[in-house]
Amino acid sequence: MLLLLWARWSEPSVRLGQTLEQLAVAAGGAWTLALADVDAAPRIPQAFGAQNVPMVIAMWNQQPVSAFDGAKEPAEIAAWIENVAAQVGIALGDGAAVEPEQPEDPRMLAAEELLNAGDAAAALAAYEAIATADGPQSEAASAVRNITFMLRAQAHEPTVLETAAADDVDGQLAAADVLLLGQRPEQAFDRIIDLIRITDGDERTRARTRLLELFDLFDPAEPFVVSARRKLATALY
Repeated sequence: MLLLLWARWSEPSVRLGQTLEQLAVAAGGAWTLALADVDAAPRIPQAFGAQNVPMVIAMWNQQPVSAFDGAKEPAEIAAWIENVAAQVGIALGDGAAVEPEQPEDPRMLAAEELLNAGDAAAALAAYEAIATADGPQSEAASAVRNITFMLRAQAHEPTVLETAAADDVDGQLAAADVLLLGQRPEQAFDRIIDLIRITDGDERTRARTRLLELFDLFDPAEPFVVSARRKLATALY
């Protein structure tokens, strides 16, 4: 599957979407195309660490395997798709690239409908109920973490970036949320790591706990997460 992160205000996004739709039809079902509007679903680009639109992400077995951003010519995209297929060991020509369809969980569909309708609080409650049943490693638990962060971050005033004192735990944690919501994870993590360096006791524990929670919003292999974990180790010891 190819996932296109796009925005209605971005002409390159719209054109790329049209190109991908044409290529998907020409592929005859060898791969599928999904679109995510970054304005309607901001947690999706955050999850992939996307900094720009348009961005195309190749997914295989529900994991990202390759990506590119910006506009490309149809021939370039077709060659990229062929290369991705070769990386995962499939042949597009024989239909082997079609991923087996998984039955959709009606509980997840209902929760997603609430989120798409703009009722984040109700969606959060629905995902929490599913996560309780399915466990902390489930897709629902991941959705809970993302929505919880989104609701908290959206409640902060952006001015906290300038007004929070260096040793103001609440202020700096709020500032980190604002930065992360603005897709600046490195700066968000650095804010909390700086706070950890100058605090101790319960305040330091609070800051460290929040940082670990933010790490969980991303793939642990993301370079900025790996770098921040190293900085955290240095700050603690």
